Amino acid sequence: MRTYLRLLGFLAPYRYRVALAVFLGVATVVSNVGLLSTAAYVISAAAIVPFISLLAVPVFLVRLFSISRSFGRYFERLVSHDATFRLLGRVRTWFYDRLEPLAPGRLLTYRSGDLLSRISRDVEELENVYVRVTGPVVVAAVAAGLVFGVFYRFFSPLLAFTTLGLLLAVGAGVPALVNSLARGLGRRELELRAELNAQVVDGVQGVQDLLAFGREEDRRERVEILGRKLARVQGRMALISGLHNALSDLLMNLAVVAALVITIPLVAAGEVRGVFLAFVALVVLGSFEAVQPLGNAFQFLGRSLAAGERLFEVADAEPDVTDPEEPRPVPESPTLEFDRVGFRYEPGEPPALKDVSLTLEPGGRVAVVGPSGSGKSTLANLALRFRYPEKGEVRLGGRNLPEYAQDGVRAAVGIVSQDTHVFNATLRENLLLANPEAGEDELRGALDRAQLSELVARLPRGLDTYLGEQGLRISGGERQRVAIARALLKDAPVLILDEPTANLDPVTEKEVLNAVRELMRDRSTLLITHRLVGMEGMDEILVLDNGRVVERGTHEQLQAAGGLYARMLTVQNQMLAET
Repeated sequence: MRTYLRLLGFLAPYRYRVALAVFLGVATVVSNVGLLSTAAYVISAAAIVPFISLLAVPVFLVRLFSISRSFGRYFERLVSHDATFRLLGRVRTWFYDRLEPLAPGRLLTYRSGDLLSRISRDVEELENVYVRVTGPVVVAAVAAGLVFGVFYRFFSPLLAFTTLGLLLAVGAGVPALVNSLARGLGRRELELRAELNAQVVDGVQGVQDLLAFGREEDRRERVEILGRKLARVQGRMALISGLHNALSDLLMNLAVVAALVITIPLVAAGEVRGVFLAFVALVVLGSFEAVQPLGNAFQFLGRSLAAGERLFEVADAEPDVTDPEEPRPVPESPTLEFDRVGFRYEPGEPPALKDVSLTLEPGGRVAVVGPSGSGKSTLANLALRFRYPEKGEVRLGGRNLPEYAQDGVRAAVGIVSQDTHVFNATLRENLLLANPEAGEDELRGALDRAQLSELVARLPRGLDTYLGEQGLRISGGERQRVAIARALLKDAPVLILDEPTANLDPVTEKEVLNAVRELMRDRSTLLITHRLVGMEGMDEILVLDNGRVVERGTHEQLQAAGGLYARMLTVQNQMLAET
């Protein structure tokens, strides 16, 4: 019930549209009942009235109800679905807004295929809550109340209560039975569907590796097994749906028979005119139009509520990082400091950083090097306020980072990471992500400095060429240089280069680093890398190993010390000589 009430809260901005849809739904049911009952009355009365003109009013009502039923049904569906689709769009936007603060740390606990299932299929499941439950329940209640009032006032209390009881049986009793039979199936169906989506997404993203290692058959079998499990659950839901339809039809026909059994003695006793016998039977028959859809709606309500719970599960998750109530302004040329910082990703895991300290002055250049897994990239995450340190402080402009808003910190810090995402958009749109106001000259200048001019020249539509999903239409090195061009366009006072040349050959690597250093001459630059290229230009080099700073100094000092840095440099020079 709590989940249902939370879902209803999204209806508030559309309450007038929903009210109009309910009104049109009631008008449609009334028109349908009125059409059937007045038509029955006209047919019955035509046999006994001396002049057909005496039936002018009932005949007019038949025509009126036939037209109003059609228009009512059309506009009810139009308004209700319009409100629902607007509402689902709002829910998607709301869910995405709740996702963003969870990135990147908390989102790592969810698989991409599962998140895709939640934001697409689970949101679509909510249509059942809004279109098939909320409005129709109100319509059914109003229609049942009107039929009860007419029968109680003009015919017989017994007829009124009997009809109401059978309407409740179809509108509430049968759905309760169906819901009990389908309990757990809805959530199971969603879980299987989410797992199937995750497996398909993983398979598509890794299809080249699957083919290369000959494991595509294993993935196909896994998807096939999940498909069979999902089909079995959906088959059980179909059987339950068929049971609901059979019981609803049975009770509806019993209601008509019961109405005739109750009304015929009243006609024989002269308490009800015989011309109204068919009228009563068809009023009962038509009134079931309002309650019959409720069974299927409540059958799938469990699945819809489970979808809502899955959305709220993610949306209610607390982000790892929050903004202060009154954030401080970020200085224009801040100093970035790590003061005895310690960090671990999960409790009980080995620390990724242990007692790390460094200072990056405005215009300074500091490099952090070390083997893979030594904790280098964790420094970038902490500097961007993606996570909090477990110990120590990360300061910007002399203030602890939590004193600033996340947006303020990230506006002051530009980054080029080793796993840059290139969107399925044009090259121009990918560049404007960093600076939407950049002009043509600025774009061309950034592309020149990032060594991308040749790429633009050979693309069929230049800057307006689509790069494909994850930038698959360009090489890995070119994707990395797109990220460098973004950082150049952002023009932030602090630049973090996290393995920026990981996918570049040594010659291009040196050219790109030279271009970046030229642009960042008066800005702070933190270079995080395991490739010791261009270290001669660094003011200070920190060598990390297992999360600790084991050496620090200039290139010449570390080379002369003969420690880990010198050994890494020797290995790299040997590899370059061999290639």
